[in-house]
Amino acid sequence: MNVIVIGCGRLGSELASRLFHEGHQVTVVDNIEKSFERLTPDFRGRTVTGEILSKEVLERAGIDKADGLAAVTNSDTLNAVVAQTARTIYKVPCIVVRNYDPNLRPVLEAFGFQIVSSTAWGAQRIEEMLVSASVHTVYSAGNGEVEIYELDVPQNWNGHVLGELLGRSGQYLPVALTHAGHSSLPVADTILVTGDLLNVSATAEGIATLRASLTGKEA
Repeated sequence: MNVIVIGCGRLGSELASRLFHEGHQVTVVDNIEKSFERLTPDFRGRTVTGEILSKEVLERAGIDKADGLAAVTNSDTLNAVVAQTARTIYKVPCIVVRNYDPNLRPVLEAFGFQIVSSTAWGAQRIEEMLVSASVHTVYSAGNGEVEIYELDVPQNWNGHVLGELLGRSGQYLPVALTHAGHSSLPVADTILVTGDLLNVSATAEGIATLRASLTGKEA
């Protein structure tokens, strides 16, 4: 895959290095040449120094032949403009945009970009780890709006039918149940046993309700 990474800060340099080590052709663009020192010593992709919004710089980076572009500078406005240029003028098929300031995320969402908001995502992960060690995130979609959690069936759920506990809200759905090392697709009349592992797809509001149920308290 031929990928262009716009911005060689901490995130951009890490992303570029990862992509290169996975065997992709990577070009990194930044307006400060010293920024490329953040790349791993064995990075053998291309680097292009210049004004990021310059047509000449983008074309020197090979944007007309790119399969993907990641705009990951610390400027949401710059990321949006570069991504929109890549999409509308150069028809780059896969574009991912970094959201630096969570307050500006709605602006990026208005463009319909695939967005990664590391600040919002990181804050949510830390909150989950602090609030409940018995619930673990195993998969996150988008920026964490919907996730799949793994939780231990607690004593106060023992013997209950799954439908009693998960049928009260559209904010969470059972995905899998593991009993004695064997996983199955749970149904409404599945009987829960303490120690079973239950995977649930949920929104942030849904998992808050489930956490309350784990402790026997109302959310």
